[in-house]
Amino acid sequence: MLKYHRMKIRIKGTFVQYRLTQSEVKALSEGQKLAESTCFGPLEGQTFVCALEAKKGISELETSFDNHTITLYLPSEAARTWHADSRVGYERKQLVAPAVELGLLVEKDFACLDDTH
Repeated sequence: MLKYHRMKIRIKGTFVQYRLTQSEVKALSEGQKLAESTCFGPLEGQTFVCALEAKKGISELETSFDNHTITLYLPSEAARTWHADSRVGYERKQLVAPAVELGLLVEKDFACLDDTH
């Protein structure tokens, strides 16, 4: 199930960062797929989406870009237990094209209160 949240998203060059509130980290641990979207117009395909979900069979952070959506995947075991441990985030550089590495970072933003703008 896709649930929209107010994740903080930062994209700069070849770096993508998601920052999550406590409730978002907890929701991820409960198997929810998190997403944030921005509409750029009334037509289909004019919405840009950033998503985060747990994925089985991986051992580190991964990403994909499909249908106007950037999805970061966190290993399912890490997603399940992350809310209860002191680890701040997960980081990885992923080769996305010859000689092009995309930096990925997903981290807790617990200094920020839930449901604030």
